[in-house]
Amino acid sequence: MDREPTVFESRVYEALCRVPAGKVVTYKTLGHAVGCASGQAIGNAMRRNPFAPEVPCHRVIPATLMLGGFMGDVIGEKIERKRKLLAKEGVKFDEAGKLLDEGCLLADVPLD
Repeated sequence: MDREPTVFESRVYEALCRVPAGKVVTYKTLGHAVGCASGQAIGNAMRRNPFAPEVPCHRVIPATLMLGGFMGDVIGEKIERKRKLLAKEGVKFDEAGKLLDEGCLLADVPLD
């Protein structure tokens, strides 16, 4: 990594680490946990995450409940990697990329 994470990014990564394996959150839900209303800012933090997969940015999906992007891409090999990481945790998506079990979706990021 060429730079240290910003204070904002560090807060986002800390909150994301509280999302357990087998669960996903939306960008909006993660943003709410850190007091940020910008899904784009959360997405940018995910894209710059130097600590993946320990900081599990693969567990963040859009409000549409689609698979969404991963590592700056929205199609291709990286998205298949996201799908496989989540499938290994028990979170599955249909062929179109839609979350199959909404029971895997957290309404809030757990507190410490």
